[in-house]
Amino acid sequence: MKVVDMHCDTISGIHRQRASGKDVSLLHNDLNIDLEKLKAGDYGLQNFALFVHLGREKKPFEYAMALADTFYTEMEAHADKIGVVRSYADIEKNWSEGRLSALLTIEEGGACEGSLAYLRDFYRLGVRMMSLTWNYANELGWPNVLNLEGSGTMGYVDTEHGLTETGIAFVEEMERLGMIVDVSHLNDAGFWDVVKYGKKPFVASHSNCRALVPGCPRDLTDEMIRAVAERGGVAGINYCIDFLCSPDEWKAGETPVSRVSDIVRHMKHMKNVGGIGCIGLGSDFDGIGGELEMKTAADLPLLEAEMRRQGFAESEIEAVFHGNVLRVYREVLR
Repeated sequence: MKVVDMHCDTISGIHRQRASGKDVSLLHNDLNIDLEKLKAGDYGLQNFALFVHLGREKKPFEYAMALADTFYTEMEAHADKIGVVRSYADIEKNWSEGRLSALLTIEEGGACEGSLAYLRDFYRLGVRMMSLTWNYANELGWPNVLNLEGSGTMGYVDTEHGLTETGIAFVEEMERLGMIVDVSHLNDAGFWDVVKYGKKPFVASHSNCRALVPGCPRDLTDEMIRAVAERGGVAGINYCIDFLCSPDEWKAGETPVSRVSDIVRHMKHMKNVGGIGCIGLGSDFDGIGGELEMKTAADLPLLEAEMRRQGFAESEIEAVFHGNVLRVYREVLR
């Protein structure tokens, strides 16, 4: 079953390992994702995020550009196996040539430092999706926070601070350019501003259902799921245990495990709320810790089998694995 995954942090993993002197590549590594694992898992397209940690990086734009250099170094080194996506036609071209597709994204709109010129520069560089925030407030808006290192903040839901004027301008410019707005990590008030000021389909690239995990503000409320669906967008199911299960569901004395049965549980809830058309995959591979039943991209057949076991029709599995996300890409990408 062809896989399209809206979010991973593999480029950051490769970049960090290289900075520490390790010889590592996208072809083969000890991360959740490499080209060999993608092929084994029958992937068609992987989104690769440039992740910027505003609490650590003093020059966000410069750091994002360094990550982009790592991305393109790998794309050039393995151009016979994977090709960069700038338009929907590129996906079709890559697949016709027997290559995987790679779509470049940004996780943390603060990488643009509030500059529309920087946003356009990233678009020219090939970025086709961007989350407006990560876990820090920036020039565009505010996040909901699950656990911000050293802050003592847990499960904070912000319904007060909407997008800034700059944030609204970014949403409008992203839609004009053909860059997909990603609301994962964005706070509740900012989410509803995207609904208010945006016109095109948008995504939550790696977010689950808050109704199933009430203490996780990174997940979407039922009202949000319906809003994503009504706009023609997609939410990518995140494999992180914190987004899948509440702590009171974990068995005492056992290490919590991200299981495919819980991933499918969130899919079923999302289907009941917004319909099958709003569900995609957003693994967050190489950005999540903990024990994983699907340890790498090669293990996606486990999820396919569990969806089938829990009663999803073949057409529904195809929609979740690739069809729904490709529909959004076809509509928004130029």
